[in-house]
Amino acid sequence: MADGSSFYVTTPIFYVNDVPHIGHAYTEVATDVLARWHRQAGDDTWMLTGTDEHGQKILRTATANGVTPQEWADRLVSSAWLPLLQTVNIANDDFIRTTEPRHEENVQRFLQKLYDDGHIYTGEYEGHYCVGCEEYKQDADLVPGTGEYAGQEVCAIHSKPVELLQEKNYFFRMSAFTQRLLTLYEERPDFVQPESARNEVVSFVRQGLDDLSISRSTFDWGVKVPWDDSHVVYVWFDALLNYITAVGYGVDEEEFARRWPAHHIVGKDILRFHAVIWPAMLMAAGLDVPRGVFGHGWLLVGGEKMSKSKLTGIMPEHITDTFGSDAFRYYFLSAISFGSDGSFSWEDLSARYHAELANGFGNLASRIITMIERYCDGSVPSVAVLTDADAAISALEKTVTDASWQAINRCAIHEAIAAVWELVNALNGYLTTEQPWMLAKNPENRARLETVLAVAYHGLGTLAVLLSPILPTAAAKLWSALGAAGLVQEQRIDRAYQWSVGTRVAQLAGLFPRIEAVE
Repeated sequence: MADGSSFYVTTPIFYVNDVPHIGHAYTEVATDVLARWHRQAGDDTWMLTGTDEHGQKILRTATANGVTPQEWADRLVSSAWLPLLQTVNIANDDFIRTTEPRHEENVQRFLQKLYDDGHIYTGEYEGHYCVGCEEYKQDADLVPGTGEYAGQEVCAIHSKPVELLQEKNYFFRMSAFTQRLLTLYEERPDFVQPESARNEVVSFVRQGLDDLSISRSTFDWGVKVPWDDSHVVYVWFDALLNYITAVGYGVDEEEFARRWPAHHIVGKDILRFHAVIWPAMLMAAGLDVPRGVFGHGWLLVGGEKMSKSKLTGIMPEHITDTFGSDAFRYYFLSAISFGSDGSFSWEDLSARYHAELANGFGNLASRIITMIERYCDGSVPSVAVLTDADAAISALEKTVTDASWQAINRCAIHEAIAAVWELVNALNGYLTTEQPWMLAKNPENRARLETVLAVAYHGLGTLAVLLSPILPTAAAKLWSALGAAGLVQEQRIDRAYQWSVGTRVAQLAGLFPRIEAVE
């Protein structure tokens, strides 16, 4: 790790055909935690998110609602997608919309370069198209329909019939990059993560790649092909370019050199676009491929992938209105191994909230601050003589700091949280063993009492720093109560155990109050 290293991380840009559900918020929060962690480690960090607003699905949705596609996109962005960032407390640096001139103009610039360099040609295409995925489907991607779609072939993801389309389109010579992609995966085995995602991508590319249809002429909602305005750019080809148009591609070489390449965090259902098509596009343009693509798992509700169309969609505010944004962030990133599918249930959320946040961490913070107020008149105590038990806590502060940072570098967010929670549990155990409330009953134990409280206080400050990317609201409240200088998010997280103690504590309201019932 080097101070000032560039760390550019992105979410996918989300399709504005509908409002966000907790699956979208999960991706946002995971990306945000990685960005916050790297910012606090001194890296030159940039987090990008945004919305994908072109394509046939948006056009049809807007038409069905009696508005233009632009009006529909504007409405959804302002009423749903931007508010999502506040709902789950995202500290993004930029938000890009594919209908912005900075994007559209440089999509055309990129496309023109590929055309001039011979990577694009004209051809006929016929195939099965899923409007929901905005993608032509191979036979292997289709399954027999059930219910009202019995007897038809349907998309395996959306469970809806595909359409047979025949068009004269422009094609990207993606097949020419098959071997270069395989070499990339071999030379950089961590380019696609986790391992299961990498294996899927390598297997897919080894079968050989077809050229990619990159324009549409049957509708006009999209970026115009610069040399033929009767065609619009295929929505995925357009959308993927947001990662470079947002950081200066084509207009600001210095900013582009500072930021690119990026780390992409995506759902596994769009892994091939990011790990196959996107690097091939960049290779064709003579640009660096991304630093890596991490395909996380799905959120499952009742055993099925989160889906509005299947009525399994849960809105983020359904959770945050009751439990708060910190609990949302903590639950999904600690309860699910990042990279694997994870099942959501209200019962599990409530149980973890009370056991781990309210009782485990929140109660620990309240007890330590309250005892310093009560036994030391609010003045931060100092250490006298350290015992082995005291030294073990101090050593653990460094251990979990290092372990959590190493886990974050692997995108193993759940492991980072688990490492930090070792300190939560150890401090609870330390208080139970040392019993400062008993020490306080005898004045002869004064030095020992202050040492115990000083050790606990310092461990609590280390927790505030380490948990600030995950629990930004609670960590800020705790930092203020600790009487420490500055803001918690300004503290070096890779040296969390070296934070500078304050002189007096302040009152701390309950960080995670008990919730009696969940409706």
